[in-house]
Amino acid sequence: MELQLPKLRKVDPNKPKKKKILLLSDDLRLHSGIATQSKEIVLSTLHKYDWVQLGAALKHPDEGKVFDVSSDAAKETGVEDAYLKIYASTGYGNPDVLRNLINMEKPDAILHFTDPRFWGWLYGMEHEVRQFVPIMYYNIWDSLPDPMWNAPFYASCDLLLSISKQTYGINKRVLEKYGMGKEDWAYKYIPHGVSQLFKPLPSDDSNLVKFKEKYGLDKYDFVVLWNNRNIRRKVPGDMILAFNEFAERHQDKKVLLFMHTQPVDDNGTDIPEVIKHNGKFGEYKFTDARFSTEELNLFYNSGDVILNIASNEGFGLASCEALRAGTPIIVNVTGGLQDQCGFELDGKPLTEEDYIKIGSLHNHRDWKDKESLSWGEWAFVVWPSNLSLQGSPATPYIFDDRADYYEVANQIEWSFKEGREALVEYGEIGSQWIQSEAGMSMESMGGRFVEAIEGCFQNWSPRKRFDIYKA
Repeated sequence: MELQLPKLRKVDPNKPKKKKILLLSDDLRLHSGIATQSKEIVLSTLHKYDWVQLGAALKHPDEGKVFDVSSDAAKETGVEDAYLKIYASTGYGNPDVLRNLINMEKPDAILHFTDPRFWGWLYGMEHEVRQFVPIMYYNIWDSLPDPMWNAPFYASCDLLLSISKQTYGINKRVLEKYGMGKEDWAYKYIPHGVSQLFKPLPSDDSNLVKFKEKYGLDKYDFVVLWNNRNIRRKVPGDMILAFNEFAERHQDKKVLLFMHTQPVDDNGTDIPEVIKHNGKFGEYKFTDARFSTEELNLFYNSGDVILNIASNEGFGLASCEALRAGTPIIVNVTGGLQDQCGFELDGKPLTEEDYIKIGSLHNHRDWKDKESLSWGEWAFVVWPSNLSLQGSPATPYIFDDRADYYEVANQIEWSFKEGREALVEYGEIGSQWIQSEAGMSMESMGGRFVEAIEGCFQNWSPRKRFDIYKA
């Protein structure tokens, strides 16, 4: 590896030494959802912990290099004694890489983040690792039925941090069914946190006006946004059909579907070709620009609503960012998208503990027509019309929650009829809710991480070198 000399840090000799955490996830300097949230986790907790990351990418251009970005992190956060080092890696590592990192950096804990299938090698050596440091897992699962094959993965971790309420319920039910349940401190619900740079802007904001002029958005009566990867589970075809159905009902209006995505992707479809033959009404525009956070905030502020009807969605970061930016959401009731709707049952907000029994709200037969269930003004919700059990050898079963595109069109129309003035008001209410009760701000996420990690340090017991079983 190419080692760079560490930069000097200001250290208060009277301040207790920080604990150091090794993060295994996508390189936080990249732009995937995992990378973005990795960055938010680190920056929001730098005041409390030193961080080292095995920064992964599919084909990392800096493979084998080490970057000390402590001074950059200090400038961004104001934490003078910030410590952040990134070891660039193609892939998520292996046992030898982890042993070397532990020997060099001597972390007090390991936090890993993403699909458990990428971490088989880590679970295979968990007994060795947990003799010295706890393993923490920031995890999510998209849908029911409970993935029972994940039980060994969950049991191999000392602290399970669930990104959605649905995942919290899954973690508890899966382990308890196999008699591997943990103490209460070992389960925590920590939804993704969105940066304070996402915020509502006044319509006359100069940068917003320029952004709308650049993309020709100022001439439309209604603008629907879509910010997703062009992949199958994001159902881009259904999204086109829904918008086309809505636009056909309002041919006297200028309505636009503005998409931030790759128009053609082998993992998805050829969206321009879909539009050519199925998007006969309304207008359609694309941008695949690599937006900065500030530019992405302009994108979210440029539309009237944002749409996410993915058939599987662990969390749905784009809709959460848009909501903090003050844009109402049209979402499918699936996975972590449920958490962004503000669901209440009999007037009481649904908590992660409620989801142990509920499992998910995605089955409309149970919930759609129940007057006891309500949600926030900012959310125009669509229940899946079909729950199809899909699978693969690695993940034998999972529900694919498909929304009927006619139902989606109805929700677009409902939001349109509410009018722009009302949508602005709903969006502002949603933005405040994201930052308060929902706990989906970067600031809240950092506080929850510190609380959960400190609880782990206080309660964790190292594994013994040997387990003895009576034959």
